[in-house]
Amino acid sequence: MELLLTTLLPSLLPALADGARGIFARLTKGKGAQPQNVNEVIALMNADTEKLKTLAALDAPSGESYKWVNAVRALQRPVVSGAIIIGYLLACYGIGAPSQETIDTLAQYASMVTFYLFGDRTYSYIKGRK
Repeated sequence: MELLLTTLLPSLLPALADGARGIFARLTKGKGAQPQNVNEVIALMNADTEKLKTLAALDAPSGESYKWVNAVRALQRPVVSGAIIIGYLLACYGIGAPSQETIDTLAQYASMVTFYLFGDRTYSYIKGRK
């Protein structure tokens, strides 16, 4: 039960905070941080576009390199994520008896990986954005 709370609760906090914000917005009939006119909508779209361009530039390979180097670089995140989750599952249910400190550390990493893989997309789906 404790493991569930330490893993699930942090992933639900943004949704709970957004729900509380929605309740206050409904009670006060406030618009919050919504754009008020067309110029603000355009400015917000431009800011989102620039953010995505910046993120894409950070993830793009810099300079010329071999194809296999780019492939290894692109596979680093999925391989490390899989290794962390497999390591956590083996520590909990598998071979050997690791210390509780090791299991707690792996649980924190597995929680981060789980949110990286599913949290942001799930939260966006709940909010109705695509």
